[in-house]
Amino acid sequence: MKILLVYPETPATFWSFKDALKFVSKKSSEPPLGLITVAAMLPIEWEKKLIDMNVTKLEDKDIEWADYLFLSGMNVHLNSFKEIIKRANKIGTKVVAGGPLVTTEYTEYKDILGVDHFVLNEAEITFPPFLNDLENGNPKHIYTSSEFPDLSLSPVPMWELLERKKYAAMSLQYSRGCPYDCDFCSITMLNGHRPRTKSKDQFLHELETLYKLGWRGDISLVDDNFIGNKKKLKAEILPALIKWQKEKKYPFNFITEVTINLADDDSLINLMVEAAIHRIFVGIETPNDESLVECGKKHNLNRDLVSTVNKLQNKGMIVSAGFIVGFDSDTHTIFDRQIKFIQESGIVAAMVGLLNAPTGTKLFERLKKENRLLDNFKGNNMDGATNFIPKMDYKVLIKGYTQIIHTIYAHREYYERVKKFIKDYQVPSWKSNKISLNEIKAFFRLLWAIGIVEKGKRHFWKMLIFSLFKYPKKFSLAMTLVVYGFHFRRIAATI
Repeated sequence: MKILLVYPETPATFWSFKDALKFVSKKSSEPPLGLITVAAMLPIEWEKKLIDMNVTKLEDKDIEWADYLFLSGMNVHLNSFKEIIKRANKIGTKVVAGGPLVTTEYTEYKDILGVDHFVLNEAEITFPPFLNDLENGNPKHIYTSSEFPDLSLSPVPMWELLERKKYAAMSLQYSRGCPYDCDFCSITMLNGHRPRTKSKDQFLHELETLYKLGWRGDISLVDDNFIGNKKKLKAEILPALIKWQKEKKYPFNFITEVTINLADDDSLINLMVEAAIHRIFVGIETPNDESLVECGKKHNLNRDLVSTVNKLQNKGMIVSAGFIVGFDSDTHTIFDRQIKFIQESGIVAAMVGLLNAPTGTKLFERLKKENRLLDNFKGNNMDGATNFIPKMDYKVLIKGYTQIIHTIYAHREYYERVKKFIKDYQVPSWKSNKISLNEIKAFFRLLWAIGIVEKGKRHFWKMLIFSLFKYPKKFSLAMTLVVYGFHFRRIAATI
């Protein structure tokens, strides 16, 4: 068999970092981990080729080469997803589709996408029966399961299929599932409430594989809540990872997602920072307690969220966060409250979106009963669209949302947050002060693009002088955040 694995093109979003990646000569922030994991489950003698459309153009000759085109993606990829299938249908190459998009939206798209076989849910359960039927010549149209597999079944991803130099980070998974139950989140529907984890040896083996492939730098731990099983992290995983990192002289820095209650456990924070898992995304959502109760995010309640974020920063964590407006409990005051909170917290990368209801979530089911649903969820909650009728007048909502985005990413407000963060942030002891050649090249590019060409350059030069002379050990990080701001302003300009 000849298998072509294709990942759709991601549109410009908050997380795409397309404008920022140009400064470091990269094409994509991280690779399609799901597809390279599936590739590792294929028979070893089959030929395999990966096309990530975010780094490489998909040519007709690639589709013609393949016996089967394997396709995966998320809701945000829908348009590209459909176009790929259309091209495969024209050429006559059979299509096998899986991943979050078709798993959650299967009933909506099963008859119109031209897919030959759907392999839904988690591949460790549904992919082996498909392969068995394929080899026997009688594959079914759909493979699905309500089971959640043991992650010991998950193979080492085939990172060797990637054009690794084109990515800013590699990706790896330690756990699936989340113990919480936010009503707008599809994670528990897809991966369950009970966090399932890889073993210490399995996790370290994957790191060792990446290390031997020559990767150095950032790794995204794509877990939706890395601290879902705190006990195992503290007793096994983090001590072993710290030992491995020290032996290898810290070849990797990690990015992951956590819940805000990480701040309640000092020993866990310290272990994560020592292991270089120090860049975290947190779902803060809103400073409005009524909205937190409404969506079931109780672990964010009864705490001073600004102080909580500042504590994490003081401990050596680089905190980015998600925020939402459009809850039924929101009033017209929420827009100024969100701006105030974001500015006071010093969260530089603040992703603010309109509330949406992904298919199958508790929010989706409630709004369906209330007859408030509109179009299907598009997966990009920063495009000013929502898929349900909000309680707040939509004109007021969209005006207030636009006000937030245009305020927090304006030059003055953005650089104020960078300064606050730089003041509060404690540099971890393992952090090297060495500057790479790529960082030097990126610095000269930003001097031109942001310090000379872009409007608002005076704010940049004040920021540069401030960080260089007052916080020289944090200068490189400050310049990285400057580049992020360049990307965020371009996203904001489209809203």
